[in-house]
Amino acid sequence: DAFGVGGVELYVRVVDKNYPLRSGINLIKNVKHTPCTDGRGVKLTQERNLFQMAQPHLPPNISPRKAMMPVAADRYGMAESLHKAGFELVFCDLMFGLGLPIPVKGLRQLRFLAAVLMPVVGLMPISMLYPTGEDQMKITPKYEKWYNYGPVVAGDFQYIRRHLPNDLTGKIIMTNTTTQADVDLMQARGLAYLVTSTPRIDGRSFGANVLEAALIAVSGKGRNLTDDELTALFRELDLKPTVLKLND
Repeated sequence: DAFGVGGVELYVRVVDKNYPLRSGINLIKNVKHTPCTDGRGVKLTQERNLFQMAQPHLPPNISPRKAMMPVAADRYGMAESLHKAGFELVFCDLMFGLGLPIPVKGLRQLRFLAAVLMPVVGLMPISMLYPTGEDQMKITPKYEKWYNYGPVVAGDFQYIRRHLPNDLTGKIIMTNTTTQADVDLMQARGLAYLVTSTPRIDGRSFGANVLEAALIAVSGKGRNLTDDELTALFRELDLKPTVLKLND
């Protein structure tokens, strides 16, 4: 058995540093034996090469080579993938997470920001940091300048959806948990390609937490898996990202 924790992070993992989030940790403090995961292992292993795995199914010359991530601290693997592919990156963690209109440029600045702020941010209630409940259904267009920074928008879908522009013509979104309704929404707004880091089953791409919990259960080890073990299971089970072309 394994427990996939959704709607809240237990830790934010940046490179090899895990920053605890108290609101998430408190939810599992009484779980004694069952391994619990918020999917951060999948995020850092599978998503580290997400663009590279999706690239054969995307336009060959994406230009300008720029990408925006609403929140990158919790998707560092995805940020690394885009960095390796030569994208100029802007991270909007301070805007989408804390309401501060300050962009962050590059992985070095992101690592510095995480080291300085995460010990404090980790003490905040999850409702201040992440859309929950009915707030997940609201879309308030905002930060359009940054959505239009480049052709690629990447990261957690709840953050992407929160301020989704009305016009997504020609864009590529790289994300995770999406339903068929989400796909229909983005298609109606002109999105060109949707890349999800987890496979789609019955129209839905499941969260990293669900997938990692399933892999822990399948492994039969009764504990959380290492990065190498997760990578080996992905290869063994041939689990690959899904690329959907939604508009020409």
